[in-house]
Amino acid sequence: MRGIKTQKTRIRKAIFAEVARLAYEGGGKEELEKLPYKIIPGEVATYRDSIFVERAIVSERLRVALGMSIRPMTEPAPISQGLDQSMIGEKYYEPPLIDIIKFACHACPEKRVYATDGCQGCFEHPCVEVCPKGAIKLVNGRSVVDQEKCIKCGRCIGACPYHAIVKQERPCAMACGMKAIGSDQYGRAEIDHKKCVSCGMCLVNCPFSAIVDKGQIYQTITAIKSDTPVYAIVAPAFAGQFPNLKPEQVRSLFKALGFMEVASVATGADICTIEEAKDFLKEVPDEKPFMATSCCPAWSVMVKNEFPDQADCISMAMTPMVLTARLVKMVHPECKIAFIGPCAAKKLEASRRTIKSYVDFVLTFEEVAGMVEAKGIKIEDLPADRLLREASADGMGFAAAGGVAQAVVNYVKKLDPEREVKTAAAAGLEECKKMMMMAKAGKYNGYLLEGMACPGGCIAGAGTIADAPKAAKALLEVEKQTIYREAAETSYAEWLPTLEHFDLHEWTKELED
Repeated sequence: MRGIKTQKTRIRKAIFAEVARLAYEGGGKEELEKLPYKIIPGEVATYRDSIFVERAIVSERLRVALGMSIRPMTEPAPISQGLDQSMIGEKYYEPPLIDIIKFACHACPEKRVYATDGCQGCFEHPCVEVCPKGAIKLVNGRSVVDQEKCIKCGRCIGACPYHAIVKQERPCAMACGMKAIGSDQYGRAEIDHKKCVSCGMCLVNCPFSAIVDKGQIYQTITAIKSDTPVYAIVAPAFAGQFPNLKPEQVRSLFKALGFMEVASVATGADICTIEEAKDFLKEVPDEKPFMATSCCPAWSVMVKNEFPDQADCISMAMTPMVLTARLVKMVHPECKIAFIGPCAAKKLEASRRTIKSYVDFVLTFEEVAGMVEAKGIKIEDLPADRLLREASADGMGFAAAGGVAQAVVNYVKKLDPEREVKTAAAAGLEECKKMMMMAKAGKYNGYLLEGMACPGGCIAGAGTIADAPKAAKALLEVEKQTIYREAAETSYAEWLPTLEHFDLHEWTKELED
């Protein structure tokens, strides 16, 4: 759970920190082989039944954090197998992005209804009476559910006056809006990668930390150590992720990590707002029945896979990540770009053929925290620097559910004050599917639809650290410090559609003035 320090979050941070340290210090195979013993010291297990299982799981997590694949359980192989290919200053990725360490999986029941010890064996036993399949019987005065007869309708749950009957579902499967998680022959979770859109909600919700996503920490740091300048572009969802980090310290933090310069992805959000507003006015309803936002890659892939007939209704505007990267590379074509964000799916987006020339690396906030740990950076000692406030409050608002649609509506009103824009928004892929079903049925003709794969929006993405309510509050505080309220107040419109007039140096100078 985000916002709570648990054994899971501590181990994850240790993994990321050690991979970052390995990269900063130039370690290789020998150092990697020692890391499971450094992270899990001693002779007695702390988290599981066996310390050998603990170290084996850590070994796989280290490999994945380095961008490598999980080793097959049936073949012997050192932790460092394939390491030479990943120890580079370029993007390195072995599909799939999200996978399961099978021997770390608890093989949770897929779905079951059962009576707990809270059953009081009451005289009325309404659970027995309401069950349509006769699946509940009394054994020694207590209710017992026959799993073979039970259809999981939940009537007994509602009828029990003691709330002693519960419905239990595998957490990763319950969090997956794509229904992409089933079971293998041993009852362990298994991902259907044809359905998976890499939102990462399964890895967030697995309490055994058996689900992992590939990382690019090592490759990013290797690039930082090279002669090529590496620029960090930071998503607005960064607000509140590091509790003691002040907005005026963000630039200092990334420079301390080794990045050449820092830019806010809210800038790209403003440009995305302008493009989507213009497209909406031009295309809806004359060319398209409705328009859907494009900034969330997991949402976009879901629509294209599940609703192919409506896929052309997704805005053609590039995402804020790509637009911001383009801006920086127009001025510094020789540089590399690392997107710092909350999203696992952005790693896949950045690997697409049309995008990888702009975005070289993607790191989550959680992975950056590991880099901070490896460098021994103390947040309180970071000097104040200029604020990253070149974008509007609306651009920053892209990070929260509903923010994208509101930004576009605000710009449409500037272009056509008489135009009424109806909107619908959904956060979480299951809710997104429901919204698209309504759109497919014609219920949202003329609408602007906003889809976010993560419940709560980007501030609740798979790579975040803080819990969503605190992050939302921090985001509002950062929005208050912006120079502009809406995208229409910025000067980005004059750079569209080619962005040829953009100058990063003038952009920075204007802010400092």
